[in-house]
Amino acid sequence: MYRIAAFVLVAAILPIVAAEENRMPTNLQKAATFYASFDAAVRADFGGGELSPATRFNHETEVGKFVFQPGIDEKVFRIAAGKGIHGGALEPTDVLPRNGRIFFPAKGNIAFQKGGWGGAVSFWLNTDPDKLLKTKFCDPIQITEKGANNGGLWFDFNDASPRDARMGVFPAVPAGEEGIKEDDPNAPLILVKAVGFKSGEWHHIVLNWQNFDTGKSDARAELWIDGKLIGHIQDRAIAMDWNLDKTGIYVAVNYLGLLDELALFGRSLSEAEIKSLFGEPRVLAPLRK
Repeated sequence: MYRIAAFVLVAAILPIVAAEENRMPTNLQKAATFYASFDAAVRADFGGGELSPATRFNHETEVGKFVFQPGIDEKVFRIAAGKGIHGGALEPTDVLPRNGRIFFPAKGNIAFQKGGWGGAVSFWLNTDPDKLLKTKFCDPIQITEKGANNGGLWFDFNDASPRDARMGVFPAVPAGEEGIKEDDPNAPLILVKAVGFKSGEWHHIVLNWQNFDTGKSDARAELWIDGKLIGHIQDRAIAMDWNLDKTGIYVAVNYLGLLDELALFGRSLSEAEIKSLFGEPRVLAPLRK
């Protein structure tokens, strides 16, 4: 009797699980707010805002000011056809002068909302941070208006030897106040000591968060690498407080190697969804135009 009941229960559950798995790609595609396959061009395939990147440089003479210009240096940022985790990949070949970096405008491409919001960033990278990188710090992804430590959401390789990988979620600093330092034990950082990535290896990175900009100490941020939860920050008040007209999705800052399948989502992702992105790198390909 018990065996028959158990069989009936399993038989009833399996179709539900299968249906959820079948809906997973569609749910991920619906949740995406921005997607760059980097299969054919250094531009995004899908988003609600500008899909072509621009470039930011430090001002030549005025400290703390920046110069923005449309377009990118196509000799430095190019597509490596057929070398991505799926299709082509973004391949930066050098570091831009004057701390230059390319970015996609955040407006329309990210689901920031004052009063509370969540989201995720997913991408693949292939590099050796100990051998290829030329600068002290490198940010494969950085989303900010005012700076990495002033309303900054990012994943970087630091200046340690061997290099660490880090996820930072630094809240906006109120005018006249001083923000928390990266070496503060309470800094909103998730650290992977001596990460040890090697050229030829693809690694999947997900930055996942919820309850930002709520005004409460209820935020949570997670770092996932290759489908595994590496660490989290929670029960913190984290507000980006961005002006989206001035906020950028900065990509491959001082980065050398390959970067592929960059996507942003308008909500935090479940464990199953993150594992789906890791297990099937082409799951978002239908978003390509």
